[in-house]
Formats: sequence, structure tokens, C-alpha cells
Amino acid sequence: MLAWVALATGALGVGFAKTAIGGVGSICVALYAAVLPAKYSTGLLLLLLLTGDLVAISIYRRDVAWKSLARLFLPVVAGVLVGAWFMDHINDATLRITIAIVLLSMVALHIGSEVLARHRARPATAGGPPEAADPAEVPAATPGPAAPGETAAAQEASTRAGRLALNLGYGSLAGFATMVANAGGAPMNLYLLAAKFSMLRFLGTAAWFFFFVNVFKLPFSIRLGLIDAQSWRLWAVLAPLVLIGAWAGRVLIKRLNQKLFNHLVIVFTAVPAIALFF
Repeated sequence: MLAWVALATGALGVGFAKTAIGGVGSICVALYAAVLPAKYSTGLLLLLLLTGDLVAISIYRRDVAWKSLARLFLPVVAGVLVGAWFMDHINDATLRITIAIVLLSMVALHIGSEVLARHRARPATAGGPPEAADPAEVPAATPGPAAPGETAAAQEASTRAGRLALNLGYGSLAGFATMVANAGGAPMNLYLLAAKFSMLRFLGTAAWFFFFVNVFKLPFSIRLGLIDAQSWRLWAVLAPLVLIGAWAGRVLIKRLNQKLFNHLVIVFTAVPAIALFF
């Protein structure tokens, strides 16, 4: 009974994460890894996530930063391929620890980049910083005042290198994490937070990103035996709960402010990761 409660809660959380707080998806990953064999849980979750993806892209179809998605394409593909190889060579216990380490590493990376950005930032203007057009303008890649003796060209080259490293790092980790544990939401959510997107643009870009990624992952998951007939039967039972969760998330997101939204994403990414160690 407790296992069914966990599965039902996770299905509701998947839908909620797709239309409201993306970090809630990390709790779903932790719940399913706790009550099912870790590898099997990733296959069932993938089917539920695809269900939520279809709902999310229909709702947020106009709120998408397509250029940002294009920059992430190759790093994500590389991460998925490495993740597929990794899944074929590890056991469930190792996978649980890997999930936790990936999630916590992403939280630490985001917090560290925010602290560094504040340290390097110029004095804020009276109107506050504008929303970034895309993740190429994240704070970690924003140049501060030029150092003594540093030319404008050198500073620009350094900024471009930082942006490239950010795209490669977050993109490859998102691909790897989503393949091994359906936990790619953590690096992607933190990436979009760093871009200073509004809530709707955050959710729309994340929705289309994971729709494409999850469709790409599906044949790998089937080949690795992560999805079988039992997975589809469980999906048929749990999919309606994904739709209910998506509706609840849509209602809640209209009542959240940007600051609370950002804090909730961080909390719901870190807490379930810590729980996986126990």
C-alpha cells in the first residue's frame, strides 16, 4: 500500500512539475527510486514524464527561448549517449548514489555561480537587472569591469569562453542525468534560473526541452530493458494522476511570485537528493 501511495504521489508530482515547480520532479525521482528497482523506476518515470510533457507544451507553446534550446542540443545528445553507456554498466545501488550526487552537485554549482556573480557584478541600476534574453547571458558569464591591462577583446573572449563552458557543462549534465535517472530537470532548472527567465518563459523552455529529450531517450530505454509490458500497464493506471497534477500546477503558478518560485526550485531539487543517501 505504501508503495502505491508513493507511485501515485510521484505521478501527481510529475504533472505538477511540468506546469509549476520543476524542482518537484526531483522528489518524484527519489520516490520512485525508493520503492522500485532504480533502473526500472527510470523507465516508468519516462513514460509518465512524456505524458506531462505533452500537457506542458500545449499550455506553454508560446513561451519558449528557441535559441537557448539550439545551443544545448549537441551537449545534451552527448550526455544522453554517455548516460546510456553508464546505465548498461552499473547496479541499482550505484545508480541511487549517482542520482543524489548529480542533483546536489547541480545545486552547489548554481549557488556558487550566484555568489560569484554577485561578487563580480557592477553596482545595480535603479531599475534592477533586466530579464536575460537567453542563457548565454547568465550571471556566471557576465563580465565585470576589465582588469588592469586587460583589453576589451580579451574580456569579450573570456566572456564567450565562459558562455561556451556553461552551455557545455549544463547541457551535457542535463543529458547524462536525464538518461540515468530522469533527473535532468535539476541542471536544466538551475540553468534557466541563472538566465533570469520569467516563470512562464522558464516553464515553456523547460517543457519543450524535455519533450525533445525524452522522445530521444525512449528507444535507448527500450533497448536497455527499462521499459517493458509491466511499465506500460503501470503507466495506464498512473497517467490520469499526471493530468490532475498538471492541472493543479497550472492553478498554483498563477499565484506565485518570481522570488518564491526561484527559492522553491532550489529547495525541491536539494531535499530529495539528500534523502537518497539514506
